[in-house]
Amino acid sequence: MDTLKNLEATIAARASASPDSSYVAKLNAGGTGKIAQKLGEEATEAVIASLSGSAEELTGEAADVIFHLMVLLQNKGVALSDVMAELDRREGVSGLDEKASRSE
Repeated sequence: MDTLKNLEATIAARASASPDSSYVAKLNAGGTGKIAQKLGEEATEAVIASLSGSAEELTGEAADVIFHLMVLLQNKGVALSDVMAELDRREGVSGLDEKASRSE
């Protein structure tokens, strides 16, 4: 969890940097739509790696998905702790039950 907290802090620190010097700042300069698009691209690459790539390729793509998701969360003002609290809330709840509760 320390790795994710450190990454969250790094993303926050770089969000307002010059887009010429920071990839995070460049993504933020493109707006939420661009960040979401990049997350979608990375998720697709992870799916492809899971089907036809090695474990190492999937690991790299999974890291890219997590990174870009965290950039999107920061851009939208959603703290990692909020996501973790939601996961904690769901712990011990059947995935089928949890999904059904969202459609009520």
